[in-house]
Amino acid sequence: MQLREDLTPKQIVEELDKYIVGQKDAKKAVAIALRNRWRRHRLPEDLRDEVIPKNILMIGPTGVGKTEIARRLASLVGAPFIKVEATKFTEVGYVGRDVESIIRELAESSFKMVKAEKMEEVKEKAKEIAEERILDYLIPMKVKRYGTVESVEETSPAREKFREMLRKGELDDRTVEIDVEEKGVSVVGGVIAPGLEDIENQLKDLFSSIAPSKRKRRKTTVREAMKILQQQEAEKLIDMDEVASEAVYRAENFGIVFIDEIDKVAGKSSGSSPDVSREGVQRDLLPIVEGTTVSTKYGPVKTDHILFIAAGAFHLSKPSDLIPELQGRFPIRVELQPLSKEDFVKILTQPKNALLKQYKALMETEGVDIEFTDDAVETIAQIAEEVNEKTENIGARRLHTILERIMEDYSFEAPDLKGQHIIIDEKIIRSKLEEIVVSEDLTRYIL
Repeated sequence: MQLREDLTPKQIVEELDKYIVGQKDAKKAVAIALRNRWRRHRLPEDLRDEVIPKNILMIGPTGVGKTEIARRLASLVGAPFIKVEATKFTEVGYVGRDVESIIRELAESSFKMVKAEKMEEVKEKAKEIAEERILDYLIPMKVKRYGTVESVEETSPAREKFREMLRKGELDDRTVEIDVEEKGVSVVGGVIAPGLEDIENQLKDLFSSIAPSKRKRRKTTVREAMKILQQQEAEKLIDMDEVASEAVYRAENFGIVFIDEIDKVAGKSSGSSPDVSREGVQRDLLPIVEGTTVSTKYGPVKTDHILFIAAGAFHLSKPSDLIPELQGRFPIRVELQPLSKEDFVKILTQPKNALLKQYKALMETEGVDIEFTDDAVETIAQIAEEVNEKTENIGARRLHTILERIMEDYSFEAPDLKGQHIIIDEKIIRSKLEEIVVSEDLTRYIL
């Protein structure tokens, strides 16, 4: 995996701007963190190991783009990425997931990514082999005539004719019986205590590797058979040990872990409270974030150069409530701002995946053309801001629920509206959301 030299911090921010509105400080921080990875790999080897990532703590209310920034950042460079909630982990000795499972998940994500790339590289070769196998099923290379076995030429006219038909898709719907390899069924499952799922998965992998794979005859269409056989042949063509080694390297050097809800494990808790393991989770996170080695089924993974991005709303607690050692592991802190009416207007219209573009595309599948006027967009943004102020501020997620309320009738009746051009203006928005705006209690219905 090569880090792109042309991906400067400014260009990273520009890419993030295509999907996320505002939050310049957070985008700038992650862009610098990403560029520093490229810089680190250009250093002499003796100095390279000394440069550790500067982990980031994002502070801001829900629905303002914390998770989306981290996810888009990872997809931008094709880095292994996982998102976890801090509340799902407990300290060692309590029932629940241990923090080391974070790194095992990252290694799994990295393995799947590398495997997909390797399989893409051998795709054409696997397709050729799968094609030959399909032809073998359609026109066997050996046929039995009068009690003796006679070979059929690989380049016989009949075989070449079938090859041409196969490539044109003329045989796609024909039924063929193929041999499918099936791994032995694992006997492990349903007997593991909650919180020990990682051990269960490792036992399943162990037993599946010991159990011999079985070949089973299966009837299917030629189209489906091509997919199955191409997958099988591609897996035979790639070296899984090489994939595992590359996966570990990528996880160690390019992995990004996003720890959400970090504020929920902050705060001092009394020994008699049910939150007794909060500080324990923080203590267990320390070695992972600082740098340790975690055993995974693909090999040991060192966490020294993994980038950790933690996020939390910190409504009931503050960053200083985290234990001092953990605070020191997140030297870069960025505060994300609550979204305003102007931000909502941009979210509705500007990003590549803007909500209004999504609804318009969905309705077009039914042959219905939906158009939102400018005053309608302004009104939706204004109402979203008002409802967020009156009740819980859930940021841009409020737009999803408001738009669902507006589009409910149109979505329901869409098959009967085929060919129509529907204009949604301020008047329609007001009529559909009037009750919600007037009654503060009714805002509870918009979660």
